Amino acid sequence: MQEVWIEKYRPRVLDDVVGQTDIVNRLKAYVRQKNMPHLLFAGPAGTGKTTSSIALAREMFGTDSWRDNFQELNASDERGIGVVRTKIKDFARTSPIGEASFKIIFLDEADALTPEAQAALRRTMEKYSHICRFVLSCNYSSKIIEPIQSRCAVFRYKPLTGEDITVYLKRVAAAEGLEVTSDAYDALVYIADGDMRKATTTLQVAAAFNIRIDSDTLYRASSTAEPEEVKEMVSTALHGEFLKARTKLDDLIINKGLSGEDIIKQIHKSVFELGISEFDKVQLVDRIGEAEFRLVEGSNDRIQLESLLAHFVLQGKRMQSR
Repeated sequence: MQEVWIEKYRPRVLDDVVGQTDIVNRLKAYVRQKNMPHLLFAGPAGTGKTTSSIALAREMFGTDSWRDNFQELNASDERGIGVVRTKIKDFARTSPIGEASFKIIFLDEADALTPEAQAALRRTMEKYSHICRFVLSCNYSSKIIEPIQSRCAVFRYKPLTGEDITVYLKRVAAAEGLEVTSDAYDALVYIADGDMRKATTTLQVAAAFNIRIDSDTLYRASSTAEPEEVKEMVSTALHGEFLKARTKLDDLIINKGLSGEDIIKQIHKSVFELGISEFDKVQLVDRIGEAEFRLVEGSNDRIQLESLLAHFVLQGKRMQSR
């Protein structure tokens, strides 16, 4: 079975983590001191939180023995108070192996822990801090209770830039012997939207079709509409051609198999590329937000998107009447 590239090419040391220079420098200071507090990594998916944790452990404990003093748990799978009282507590209270002065427990998706589990965890973090450090990773730090946040040094990860993603993917493409066109890298940056994991996975899926990869292959592999298609649909609606815009929407839903949430995210991006006034963009984004909320709550995709296009037509009429 082919290895997943995001794991195959995962950076092994902190210097290889891309796009988070300030965070890497702070973590390297802990490595030099051979000591660290509890840490909280917060930020969007695919920005290097798990990679930083593993690289930190490898450099802190050495490449040969780091696994002996490092345990990774996914809090979204084991989120109850029982896991904190058994599995986590049992590992935390045992002495570190070898010459290490402490162990590391990495809790991925810690914001999925129940409030009761977090309350139990804070006491464990405090009681065994002399032999165990916790690294908590989450998308939303606001979902972590304040007593835990106050016990941690907080690191906030930012979405990766297009340049960072391109540099990393070029290294992967060279190692795999792929021919990737320049417009394909632009497409990967657009599809990933700051998420390196998504960019790498999309590249791997496209590579299964052909070693020569262009933007069209990537959009098909990721079930993403080309930006120009979405922009054309929105422009058509703003020019008052509702039925023509609706036909383009049908093509995205039926022929390309896109979900309502996928389409509405791309519509949101395309609005900011339109040559209309800032006030008109505000009007459109306000309505997009309302439609997205209804979709998340379970409304019918087609009806909500057609309603959105109808609003765009009406907004276009108001724009022309000024």
